[in-house]
Amino acid sequence: MAKKNEPSAYLQLKKKYPEYLCAVEALGLAIQQAGPLGEAVTHLVQLGAAAAIRSEGAVHSHVRRALEAGVSSQEIHHALLSVTSTIGFPNVVAALSWADDVIGNEKSGKKRSGKKK
Repeated sequence: MAKKNEPSAYLQLKKKYPEYLCAVEALGLAIQQAGPLGEAVTHLVQLGAAAAIRSEGAVHSHVRRALEAGVSSQEIHHALLSVTSTIGFPNVVAALSWADDVIGNEKSGKKRSGKKK
């Protein structure tokens, strides 16, 4: 089942390797069901990890999914600010910029093309 706002690069990968993406999606569901954290909190934790490894694509993905889970843009910003002492100011600034790519697109109703800027 296609989720809303899936980037075109993800959709192309899903078309080319459907079994692989099915397994990746099943892993994500299993992780969410493995413990007491709700979907929104899980995405915020994953967002912090994505920021820590400086993965722009993962930050985009977890911001998008956090918004879909009902997390506000202010909560996303606060989650990223909260990891400053762990990952450093420059990494947080980069992650905030990537988060705002998605937040700005959500507010304007645009979808990401999956292409790198």
